[in-house]
Amino acid sequence: MSGRDSARGVQDKTGLTILVPCFNEEPVLPFLRDTLSNAKQLLGKTYDLHIILIDDGSTDRTWLVLQELFQAQQEYRLLRHPSNLGIAAAILTGIRAAETEIVCSIDSDCTYDPHELEKLVPMLTAGVDLVTGSPYHPLGKVEDVPPWRLGLSKVASSLYRLVLHQKLYTYTSCFRVYRRSAILNLDLRQNGFLGIAELIGKLDLQGSNVVECPARLEGRVLGASKMKVVRGIAGHLYLLGQLIGMRRRQRFLPAQVSSTSEIS
Repeated sequence: MSGRDSARGVQDKTGLTILVPCFNEEPVLPFLRDTLSNAKQLLGKTYDLHIILIDDGSTDRTWLVLQELFQAQQEYRLLRHPSNLGIAAAILTGIRAAETEIVCSIDSDCTYDPHELEKLVPMLTAGVDLVTGSPYHPLGKVEDVPPWRLGLSKVASSLYRLVLHQKLYTYTSCFRVYRRSAILNLDLRQNGFLGIAELIGKLDLQGSNVVECPARLEGRVLGASKMKVVRGIAGHLYLLGQLIGMRRRQRFLPAQVSSTSEIS
């Protein structure tokens, strides 16, 4: 194939950006490199693939190792927060920096297999703004995840299901496909793990369509989880209160507008 034919082939492919937030992930990065290399071979057959790695203010050698492993490869772009802002903030940084309309986020420890994006991405059809990987779906799977983490996430998802319009099995997964234009103007108040649920909550309340795809979640092998149980429970309860307040205001506003128009 000539250089011109090769360039035409890339142009014919749909652009796809994968975001990988990283915070103190030095031990994980060689495994991430190998996993992404394999995923590139699969996804690159169909998509014009770009990968953005965001160092979220790491205090270990994460930034240096990212540069050593990825900087020389043209498909990769490295971004860095000067201080730790949280995983949702890192994902938003990546979404704003992306140059494609389809953007995916994965965990740096690959507890969700990036190869499964092959199933998620085609579900971002017209009218859908977000596809979330769902290990709690009846066809999903969870392996070797600590009971406390699994319990917290499942309870949180069941509570969000009571509050939001769209009844999903999983609201807290970072394994997602986004329509970039639908996310850019969202006003998120939570920068950390809570922002993952807040993003779906606010999309739901503004009428966006969110769908889920069964996925497999595996326990973390390298590094340590950044989740904190007590803080996580309190945070989800606070966010649920905020979303309930937003939904109540939505119910009130149409009646108020209708009443005003009748008086005039």
